[in-house]
Amino acid sequence: MEYVVAAVILLVVLVVGAVGLVVPKMRRKEIPPPAGGSTTTLERPPAEPPTTTPVVPPTDELPPLIERPATPPVVVEPEPTPVVVEPEPAPETAPELEKPAPTAGRLVRLRARLARSNALGRGLLSVLSRDHLEEDDWEEIEDSLITADVGVEATQVLVERLRERVRILGTRTVSEVRAQLAEELVAALEPDMDRSLKTQPHEGRPAVVMVVGVNGAGKTTTCGKIGRVLIADGRSVLFGAADTFRAAAAEQLSTWGERVGAETVRGPEGGDPASVAFDAVKRGIETSVDTVLIDTAGRLQNKVGLMDELGKVKRVVEKHGPVDETLLVLDATTGQNGLEQARVFTEVVDVTGVVLTKLDGTAKGGIVIAVQRKLGIPVKLVGLGEGPDDLAPFEPAAFVEALLDGDA
Repeated sequence: MEYVVAAVILLVVLVVGAVGLVVPKMRRKEIPPPAGGSTTTLERPPAEPPTTTPVVPPTDELPPLIERPATPPVVVEPEPTPVVVEPEPAPETAPELEKPAPTAGRLVRLRARLARSNALGRGLLSVLSRDHLEEDDWEEIEDSLITADVGVEATQVLVERLRERVRILGTRTVSEVRAQLAEELVAALEPDMDRSLKTQPHEGRPAVVMVVGVNGAGKTTTCGKIGRVLIADGRSVLFGAADTFRAAAAEQLSTWGERVGAETVRGPEGGDPASVAFDAVKRGIETSVDTVLIDTAGRLQNKVGLMDELGKVKRVVEKHGPVDETLLVLDATTGQNGLEQARVFTEVVDVTGVVLTKLDGTAKGGIVIAVQRKLGIPVKLVGLGEGPDDLAPFEPAAFVEALLDGDA
């Protein structure tokens, strides 16, 4: 056993000695000599002993986690919304009301419109100005008057009066003949007839005016224009839209009222006209207006007869009091046919006045004479255009002057 230990010690000594000899030689490296012949041996610096990392014995426990400080969340603020400042709404203003033109002298101002209705005087002045009037001349005068819708009976009376004046006074200058013709025409228009409109309130209630006529004569439009005439004369007006059977009639009348600040009482389309008329008068009493204008139906299609319906409207309205005016609207262009329509109306309702429309068109001025003579009812208003203020109170003298000027 002692020999073995000595052998091991000897072996260890030899190994250590060998290692000491070999290691320095490995560290030294010879560099080839330069071209000059001299050699320089460069030695590397001694290597640093290798560092050893201490081995950590394994354990069952995991090293504690290193917690990083919590990063505060990034808050993304929304972009500011631009503030839109809306302008304050303008206060609603009531529509500006129209101011109707004054009625005084309207016919004079509109006399040029009658130039197209001068068939009444066409050729009369030239015939009457002849030195000697033969029978053929008088027949020519008669034909002119009949063509102008004066009517046969009225023409005969007018020609007879002219014959008498010419026989007594003779025919001298054109101005004298014109004056004679004007006097006879004015006389034929019966200037003494009462043409005033009964529209003043009385006995604590408003005046009631019914407007009647067939569709197509401009009845609803005329009703609106009559309202403007009354407002121009200082009256307060309320409309009753009792034409419930014609589409848009109530809307049309309401528009006329809005223009001048007048209220319109209306009912459902196809409703009872008498009920609307009754409510209109009742509302007029409540609001203390001066005049209630009632527009009636001109055609009832398959409903009850027109005349029966008008009679019912009149009776219902009279529960509040009598109807003060019943105005019949006639289309002047229908001529003698319009007289037959007018006669039917006068048999049912008490027509107190006639409104002749479209007198500025192809109508012939003689229809005014025929209407008054046949019906015995005065023409109170005439329509001379499409404008809102083209309805004028009828003035016989101004009418004749306009007709004769248009002929000249």
